[in-house]
Formats: sequence, C-alpha cells, structure tokens
Amino acid sequence: MEFKDVIDSRYSVRKFSQKPVEDEVLQQILEAGRLAPTAKNMQGQHVYVVKSPEMRAKFEKEWAMTFDAPIVLIIAMKQELEWISHFSKLNRGETDAAIVTDEMMLQAHALGLGTCWVGWFDPQKVKEVFDLPENETVYNLLPLGYPADDCKPGPLHASRKPLSETVTFL
Repeated sequence: MEFKDVIDSRYSVRKFSQKPVEDEVLQQILEAGRLAPTAKNMQGQHVYVVKSPEMRAKFEKEWAMTFDAPIVLIIAMKQELEWISHFSKLNRGETDAAIVTDEMMLQAHALGLGTCWVGWFDPQKVKEVFDLPENETVYNLLPLGYPADDCKPGPLHASRKPLSETVTFL
C-alpha cells in the first residue's frame, strides 16, 4: 500500500472482528513502534500487549474505551527517559508516545488491521489495574484487530478543514 493510500483510507475502528491477529503481523506493528523517532533517541517507550480475554476485561474496571478489540496496546514512557526541553521546559515524553502510537497505528492499517487511538481512560487506574511500574507514565491505549465486516468510518471522519485554515506560509 502506498503511504498516501494508508493516510487516505485509515479511520478509527470502533467495532472489531474477533479474528485473531497473527503473531508475525503483531511483531511488524510492534517493530514500527520500536523504530519510531524519540527525543534525543532516548527510546523510553514501553508497549504492553494485552491479549487474553481475562486481561482485556480489566479495562472495564476503569471505563476505558477498547471496543472489544482482540488486542489492546498500552503505550507508556519510562519517566527517566522522557526528555525535558531546555527551552519550553515541556516534557517531550508525551510527544514520543504519540509518535510511537501513530507509527504502530499506520503500520497496522497498512497490514489490514484497524485501530482507534484512545484517550478516554484514567492513566493511573490503568497502571493500578495492570500493576505497571510506578516509574512509567501511561499515555495512550491502542485497541487493535481486524475491523468487523460492518465497521465503517464515523460521521465526522471525512470532515477536514482546508489547508488554508491550518497552514501559513511565512
């Protein structure tokens, strides 16, 4: 699939088939996250793969939207590897986690899978429920799997502002 086709056709999948994701396909997706650029190449990401029905059911305890996906990726950053900008004083770990998430999301779509970038969850509860290390910050959830046969883009998917409203040439 050409990259433009990946960008043009990707949408947030909120209804998944229960078809298992093949291990080799999952490995390609995880590899895309491993290769993602991070600030100062610190590579502080830690991706948790939640596959078993028992473990996935734990998301219900903290109201995360995972849409019954057969796999949910938890994207966290090791706090000691989150670079703080000298100029803005902003923690770039959130940016790094976003890049890792995006690269995995696009790779998944290119391989015929669907995802939905989820921000509707309590990061601290996810850490507690899954007993994640205290020195990590959970930033994103990425439900992952094959889209259900009747899944389609949401009503706002095609609504995009023109470049003239989002780009300024200086």
